Amino acid sequence: MVDKLVIVESPAKANTIKKFLGGKSKVVASMGHIRDLPKSKMGIDIEHDFEPQYINIRGKAPLINSLKKDAKNAKKVYLATDPDREGEAIAWHLAYLLGIDQNSICRVTFNEITKDAVKNAMQNPRQIDLNLTDAQQARRVLDRIVGYKISPVLWKKVKRGLSAGRVQSVAVALIVEREEEIEKFIPEEYWNIYLKASDKKTKTKFDCKFIGKDKKKIELHCKEDVDKVLADLEGAKYQVVDIKKGEKKRNPAPPFTTSTMQQEASRKLNFAIKKTMSVAQRFI
Repeated sequence: MVDKLVIVESPAKANTIKKFLGGKSKVVASMGHIRDLPKSKMGIDIEHDFEPQYINIRGKAPLINSLKKDAKNAKKVYLATDPDREGEAIAWHLAYLLGIDQNSICRVTFNEITKDAVKNAMQNPRQIDLNLTDAQQARRVLDRIVGYKISPVLWKKVKRGLSAGRVQSVAVALIVEREEEIEKFIPEEYWNIYLKASDKKTKTKFDCKFIGKDKKKIELHCKEDVDKVLADLEGAKYQVVDIKKGEKKRNPAPPFTTSTMQQEASRKLNFAIKKTMSVAQRFI
């Protein structure tokens, strides 16, 4: 019997962590998820609070039996799956299969695979975070409901084999709505009049924009409207009647991420993504 059984997600992590914990601990891998919704049906009881009907993933029975055997031969089992909602869900499923109380202090998380990080995590275990598992479960249930309801429509209307999810389905709907707005838009012509002025004393130059007449805003929709205004302005005298002064602070733009760098290079330099990355890598 071993003192500690530590379950991680990948064999590579298991091999590394074994070296940190020593001989009294055993480290094994769950190989990712071990339970999921069935593929042959929706697997969600919509009539009873959307209860998911999980089953063991096909082909993982030998692994599950091995984990159960290891758990029985350990004084304490620690679930050290990844520190995100998927990892938390895997830990929750492991606790269910191995008969571990989900409220017990059995959960271990670390953000880096180093000796200090792993040992510190082992000294500070916690309960399974049910908020994270609920978040993962809600995402999974929504994906399944949307997918099973919309995918058959796609097969019938577009092409068989396509799948729909909670994210891309909404994104497509937004694109369609936006495209409909664009198609319904009626373009309207408008003109602007600008005046280049200067201060006789300081010789300072500045631009003025025509807004209206007698404190009334005037919209210019065609060249005829513009010509009428220009005729009124011909030979007129101009005077500055009010000046507003103030200070404005402008923060520098944040450093580029890969995506924003590609966007700016495309917009300002007309670079393709491949060229942008090639140029960037020369200076790294």
